[in-house]
Amino acid sequence: MTDPIVGFSKLSKQKKIEWVAQRYTHNPIETKKILERYWNTENEVQKLHDEFIENTITNYYLPLGIAPNFLINNILYALPMAIEESSVVAAASKAAKFWLDRGGFKSEIIGTEKIGQVHFMYYGDPTKLEEFFKAVYHKLVKDAKPLTKNMEKRGGGISNIELRNKTTELKYYYQLHCTFETLDAMGANFINSCLEQFALTFKNEAQKSALFTEKEKKIEIVMSILSNYVPNCIARAEVNCAVEDLKMNTAIPPREFANNILRAIDIANVEPHRAVTHNKGIMNGIDAVVLATGNDFRAVEAGVHAYASKDGKYKSLTKASIENGIFKFWIEIPLALGTVGGLTNLHPLVKLALEILQQPTAKELMQIVAVAGLAQNFAALSSLVTTGIQEGHMKMHLLNILNQLGATATEKDELITYFKNHTVTHGAVAEAFEKLRGS
Repeated sequence: MTDPIVGFSKLSKQKKIEWVAQRYTHNPIETKKILERYWNTENEVQKLHDEFIENTITNYYLPLGIAPNFLINNILYALPMAIEESSVVAAASKAAKFWLDRGGFKSEIIGTEKIGQVHFMYYGDPTKLEEFFKAVYHKLVKDAKPLTKNMEKRGGGISNIELRNKTTELKYYYQLHCTFETLDAMGANFINSCLEQFALTFKNEAQKSALFTEKEKKIEIVMSILSNYVPNCIARAEVNCAVEDLKMNTAIPPREFANNILRAIDIANVEPHRAVTHNKGIMNGIDAVVLATGNDFRAVEAGVHAYASKDGKYKSLTKASIENGIFKFWIEIPLALGTVGGLTNLHPLVKLALEILQQPTAKELMQIVAVAGLAQNFAALSSLVTTGIQEGHMKMHLLNILNQLGATATEKDELITYFKNHTVTHGAVAEAFEKLRGS
C-alpha cells in the first residue's frame, strides 16, 4: 500500500505521471511511453486538453465515426458519433439508408423547458410561507436581473418560480421549483447562478419579513441546483411507411416483421430486464452524438432513464403501431443540449462535429440526437427479431478479436474472407487463427 500524497494537484504534469507510474504500475518506463503516446503533438491543442479537467496526465481517445444518409425533415445529414462499441455506427448507417428510401425521419420539438430547484427547510406555518412567497416573487426575479439580462435579450430567461410544499414526503421540506428557457445553451451554469441568487434573496427577505416569528425566519437553504430530469424538454422523432415496404432482405415477410417489432416493444414495456437493454441500445446512438458534440452524456442518460420510469415502471422509450396498413415507429425523449458554451467553443473536434451537422441550433441538435436514438433502436430490433443480434455484431467485432490475437495484416485479410461465410465467435476465430498460423 502506498502512502497518501498531499498537494498532488500542484505537481507538474511530468511529476504527476512519475508518481502514478512509480506507485501504481509494474513498468514505469512503459507507462510513461503509453501516456506520452496519446499526447497531442500540437502544443496549443494539448494545453487546451490539459485545462479541460484537473490532474491531467494524457488524453483518452475514442473513435469518431460517421453515419451517413440520415434524411431528417428533408435535410440530409452525416452524423458524427464518438463511441468504442463495435457495430453501433454500422447499425445506425444501415437504419439511415433503409429509411432514406422511405421518406426519411421526421422530427419536432415538443418543449424546451429546463428545471432548477432551491431546496430548503422551513419550520413554521405553511400559509405564512405561501403569503411570503407571493410577496417576494418579483424581488427574486429582480435580484437575478444582472444574471438574466443577456439571456433575456436573446429571448430566454426565467419562465416561472413556484413554491412547492414537500412536507408529506419529508418533514419541513419545501422547494422553489424554477423553470428556464436557455435557447442554444445547455444552461447549467446560468441556471445554477440564478438559483443561488434566488436562495440568497429568499433567505435575506425572510429574515426581514414581519410575517414570520423569529423561529420561522430561520429558513435553512440546503442546496440550489439544476435538475437533469427535464420532462418538458422533449424531442420527438418518427418514421413510417406501408407495412409492405418493410422488406429487410430476410425470409420474414414484412407483416410478420412489423408484428415482431411491436411484440418486442410490448415485452420491453412489461419486463424491466429487457427494457433496460432495449433503452441501452437507444442510448448507444444518443450518447455517441451527444459526446461528439461536446454535450453532457451523463446528464442526458440520467434524465432519459428517469423519463422511462415516469409512469411508475421502467419501460421502452420507443413506441410502434400498425394502423390502416401503415407501420409507425417513434420516440419522445428528454434532451437538454447546447450548441454554444462549454466545450462547443473550445474542443477542435466538437467544433468540427457541429460544422459537419451544419451548425445546428440546440433545437435542431435535439431532433438529430432523437433520430440517432430511434435509428439505433430500429437497427437493433430488426436484428433481434430476424437473424439475432450476434450475427451482425460479431462480424463487426471480428477485427477486435484478431487484434487481440496479434494477427498480421495478411492474416486479417484471410480470416475476414473466411468469416464472411462462417459464424463469428471468439472461440471460432481463435481456432481458425491457430490453424492458419500452423499451416
